[in-house]
Amino acid sequence: MRLASFTADGHDRLGLAAGSRLIDLNAAARQLGLTVPDGMAGFINGGAEALDLARCVAEAHASDPGAFPSFAQDTVAWLPPVPNPSKICCLALNNSANSDRVMRGPDHPATFVKPASALIGHGAAIECAPHYGRVHPEPELAVVIGRKAKNVSADDAFDYVFGYTIHNDITSPTMREEDTFHYRAIHPKPGDPGGIEYRDSWVSYPGRYKASDTFSPMGPWIVTKDEIPDPHRLRIACYHNNRMITEDNTENLRFKTPEVIAFISSYMTLVPGDIISLGTALKASGAEGGGAVQNIDLNRLGGLVSVEIEQIGALTSTVAWVTSDKR
Repeated sequence: MRLASFTADGHDRLGLAAGSRLIDLNAAARQLGLTVPDGMAGFINGGAEALDLARCVAEAHASDPGAFPSFAQDTVAWLPPVPNPSKICCLALNNSANSDRVMRGPDHPATFVKPASALIGHGAAIECAPHYGRVHPEPELAVVIGRKAKNVSADDAFDYVFGYTIHNDITSPTMREEDTFHYRAIHPKPGDPGGIEYRDSWVSYPGRYKASDTFSPMGPWIVTKDEIPDPHRLRIACYHNNRMITEDNTENLRFKTPEVIAFISSYMTLVPGDIISLGTALKASGAEGGGAVQNIDLNRLGGLVSVEIEQIGALTSTVAWVTSDKR
């Protein structure tokens, strides 16, 4: 099933995709004398019972397509599939096809967290301001968590997956450079209790360059995990103004879904509706004119940027320029 959050006729709605239309799942359930939890997070938290209800609606719609209120997909305003997750966990440099670029790094997943305020839905605009500098897309497969997860084993990790969606992890290298410190970090001095030593260190924080408003386009929907038996055999591609700039396959992810969920849940509790973005597909495109996503400066070029993932669909965003006197 494909489940979406969207706005139509001035109301936020929970949608079930059926062909080119979105069924209003709450309205359909009421007609059947049933109840669907409000919002996507509530639906996900409803577990198997909520999924069974959605299947019931899908079967009834198949028998009578006009039975329930529905909206043409090209007439709605798409919201992020989970509009307010408690967190969006993202993986850094998690593509084995580019491992030669990592001169030093951990032997476990490296993560950072983006806020829900960075989210926008399919078709919405990525906002760029002059002081953002260079801004580029990063196409990623995202996992939607279905159950509370703490200290989950890799063997059991898929039991905690609700489904999958598309994430464009918008990034500003300019802001990253501006927010990078080269400093002398203080460490305890070995063999000298109470002593200290200084070590040169580089550190950058993603509060601006990854987490600014609109820097997480996501959607258009969640595909439930039963429709994607292997999330690590999916072609992923990124386009700018309909020109492919990179393509890859999720099999190139260095750390796969089970070990990522196991690792993150050993440090922080994952709750229904949380998102894990698995890392960027960065292999250079083999198509004529292909290049690197880092060369697509959305702040300079504007245009349309799309991420396509096999078995899920396409997430498309526009670019809007905003002005501000603040830095």
